[in-house]
Amino acid sequence: MSTETQSPVRVTKEPPSGSIRPRRRLPRFAALGLYVAGIALGALLSALTGFSIALTVIYGAILGALAVYVGSRVVEGRRKATDRLVTALVTTAFAIAMVPLVSLVYTVLDKGLARFDSAFFSNSMFRVVGEGGGAYHAILGTVVITALAAVISVPIGLLTAIYLVEYGTGRLKRAITFFVDVMTGIPSIVAGLFAFALFTLVFGNDVRLGVMGAVALSVLMIPVVVRSCEEVLKLVPNELREASYALGVPKWRTVVKVVLPTAVAGLGTGITLAVARVVGETAPLLVTVGLITGTNLNPFDGRMATLPVFAFYQLTQPGTATQAFLDRAWTAALVLIILVMVLNVVARLISRLFAPKTGR
Repeated sequence: MSTETQSPVRVTKEPPSGSIRPRRRLPRFAALGLYVAGIALGALLSALTGFSIALTVIYGAILGALAVYVGSRVVEGRRKATDRLVTALVTTAFAIAMVPLVSLVYTVLDKGLARFDSAFFSNSMFRVVGEGGGAYHAILGTVVITALAAVISVPIGLLTAIYLVEYGTGRLKRAITFFVDVMTGIPSIVAGLFAFALFTLVFGNDVRLGVMGAVALSVLMIPVVVRSCEEVLKLVPNELREASYALGVPKWRTVVKVVLPTAVAGLGTGITLAVARVVGETAPLLVTVGLITGTNLNPFDGRMATLPVFAFYQLTQPGTATQAFLDRAWTAALVLIILVMVLNVVARLISRLFAPKTGR
């Protein structure tokens, strides 16, 4: 006697016609077209009420976002329309934020390329009162003072970060964290006045030294190094430390051999960005280092020239050939921007090249 097994049969009911709303979407570039139409309408409205760039931007942003929302609401429904509205607002905010940056870069390039030549990088301002000359002495002075500031700041900042993450507890840790946060927000001129007062107590009121500028910059640089290195060290997994302790490795050796090599990419990035933070400071160097027209590479002997102060004096104290002074000021600003950009690129390369390799 055989038995037959029958699989259960599922009966599905077809939904009544008209119960499911077909999903409709705007064409691919319809939202962009609606936004552009809103901007055009805003420009027309601004022209009718007295044309102004600010009013055009305001009217265009409001009407463009409104046009996108209404068009999407009619075709796609409320949820999709809300999503497109928020996207339009965020994109508009980003575009408005980029306007000053693009304008700044364009202006510096337009005015700074006039003297971006070999003479600018190979000549100083020694005995130059009009056209010609360059910022050779200021570029070298900036490199020397910034390097000396890094030599002062990096060991102090890195060791402080190691203490806060690996050793610090209780009130002392909280006090150090508090003072680091306070130092992060102090004005740069205060750092310059601090270095000036410190050296004045020993050498008198007339002293101007490159090392004074390095100390002033280190006051600004140390809290940035501490904060960035502290956050990077916190990202090192505790399992690595515990595994090292389980093998009987002392704490200091665990920090040196396990924690620091693991975090070397982030540490290098943070230090490089801290250098980029202070390389363009003007106020502390104006107070402590001053300016000379010749080349001095000894930070312990007299005044030194730096790019920020060089640009400041070229702009504020032009001689008879005013345009020549302005051209040198704009070119110095362009070189500073290039230096900061190079340092940021170096930070990215350090983060990528020295990141811990993980295998599958």
